Amino acid sequence: MKIWAWGAALAVGLSGCAHAADEAQPAAAAPKAAGVEKPAERLPTDVRRATIIVRDMEKSLALYRDVIGLAVNYDTTVETSGVALPAGEPGATARLVLMNANDPWVGWLGLMEWVDPPIPADDYRKRMGPGDVVLILNTDDAEKRCEMVKGLEGITFTAEARLQVYEGRNGGPDIRVMGCNFFDPDGVLIELNQILND
Repeated sequence: MKIWAWGAALAVGLSGCAHAADEAQPAAAAPKAAGVEKPAERLPTDVRRATIIVRDMEKSLALYRDVIGLAVNYDTTVETSGVALPAGEPGATARLVLMNANDPWVGWLGLMEWVDPPIPADDYRKRMGPGDVVLILNTDDAEKRCEMVKGLEGITFTAEARLQVYEGRNGGPDIRVMGCNFFDPDGVLIELNQILND
């Protein structure tokens, strides 16, 4: 199906989840950060998902599904227009995988690989610049998962797991974070961290 039609169909199919997210409880609630309160009135926009264009779906799934622990909730092949999503050739075929963490509505990650024909890829990234994105993921055991990431092909570490301490929000206590930083197999910089504040 065309990518724009697929997007509309999925949006309709998931429209009921928007309100369910307000009531959903994550499997392991993240520590509350001082100074960050739920808005008194619902804001107009949710950050739903980021989608990464990948070179090799199986390598990316080995990281995001098998090590980081996201759950695959959608895996399909789509025909792309090359216009709305300006990538690949018009009529090309791509595989789209969607994954979620603890929330049924926000914080999803998509992976998309053009399979016929594939998109030519540049060299793997080693530095960042304007327009690049840092994907920050909070996990249950940063030291353990950072160590697991080291066994994957195509990963470039920029910082090993270590404790970082940031100034608290609005006079609150310092924010203690354990985490590592690395480029994924497609050059997306990831900070895999664990907030240690009680």
